[in-house]
Amino acid sequence: MSAQELYCQKLRTAEEALQEIRNGDFIIVPTGVGEPPALLTALSEQRRQFQDVKVAQILAVRKYGYFDPDTAAHVRHVAFFFGAASRAGGQCGQTDFIPSYFSEMPMLIERGLIPSDVVFALASPMDEHGYFALSLAADYTMAAIARARAVILEVNPNVPFANGQCHVHISQVSALIENNEAVAEVGLPVIGPVQEAIGKYVADMIDDGSTLQIGYGGIPDAVVMQLTNKHDLGVHTEMIGDGILTLVESGAVTNRKKNYLPGKMIATFALGSRKLYQFMHRNPALEMHPVDFTNDPCLAAKNDKLVAINATLQIDLLGQCGSESLGHLPYSGTGGQVDFVRAANRSRDGKAFIVLPSTAKNDSISRIVPTLTPGTHVTTGKNDINYVVTEYGVAQLRGKSAKQRVQELIAIAHPDFRAELMAEAKRLQLM
Repeated sequence: MSAQELYCQKLRTAEEALQEIRNGDFIIVPTGVGEPPALLTALSEQRRQFQDVKVAQILAVRKYGYFDPDTAAHVRHVAFFFGAASRAGGQCGQTDFIPSYFSEMPMLIERGLIPSDVVFALASPMDEHGYFALSLAADYTMAAIARARAVILEVNPNVPFANGQCHVHISQVSALIENNEAVAEVGLPVIGPVQEAIGKYVADMIDDGSTLQIGYGGIPDAVVMQLTNKHDLGVHTEMIGDGILTLVESGAVTNRKKNYLPGKMIATFALGSRKLYQFMHRNPALEMHPVDFTNDPCLAAKNDKLVAINATLQIDLLGQCGSESLGHLPYSGTGGQVDFVRAANRSRDGKAFIVLPSTAKNDSISRIVPTLTPGTHVTTGKNDINYVVTEYGVAQLRGKSAKQRVQELIAIAHPDFRAELMAEAKRLQLM
């Protein structure tokens, strides 16, 4: 049977595709805009017909009906990382949370530590060889497909067909549906003067020929906006967004000086605008790979001059970063921050930056603290931390003593809190 005949044989409505689901199933969904909206809407509408079905993903973009706590016994969300759609459920204990390093999620699925009964994914149209591209999020989904009993694709002509290890053959698909609505777009964060100041400190320390990993947020994007005059930058990152597209269009990113996979931008998921998605389509300069390839610290570290830029919410005087919770309340997740901090530390001439405003709540709270707020989820540990940047400067911590770290961090804290921080450091015998 030809690929096109198989396609026609497996084509369903969204409601018909749900017949592949059994009670108790664990459904894996890709990161962010890789989620299939028609399938997830149909599942939400029919959720009361199921029992104990879980839908798991990183960074849900839309808040579907199965987020409803009143129907959690039927279908409920499981978060690998919290975003705006799932955060409230996580903070009140209604959403299950599975913590892990992003890079290790495929391994956890392969070993059966995270189940994968069914995969729902948004896919490009099938090519002439019978392949679809999961270009918007290869992440852990490729590993999930290898183990799943059923793979259900939502085929959308607005999804780019990208290069890399992100392709699924029609023979692997149990059912598919078609949907031509626009792919969800995620705009750039707002950049204010604090973010701009932090961005300038970081940008000034990035050399021509560096390879970039850039996280999502106002400060990482503020860095990007100040790199347009750099030369021969490369990209090896988990997320490709419109900020990186800006650097490509300015000529700053060429990937020519990359010593690992030269000439190629490497990423595992995309989050941005329609323009970004169009840029990705059959672009020979871009490859989308599973996250155990993009985020593996040993592989990413093969890039000389690897620069990792990630944000945190709070940091203590030894350099422990609480990047994913507000005290005990979950806010996001580990994601790839630790993966790339470790990669940049291993890279020849690499630099790992953790960035944060010095204060929160209109300068009433210092984000640099003597000890992390009780219950805080530690993300990047004191042994991995290197550069910390606020709007007041740069602290370099790696290889420094506890006393030196205290001095470095207090120097970049908001001036209103420096005396208090010094007094607490002495009380804790860190000075």
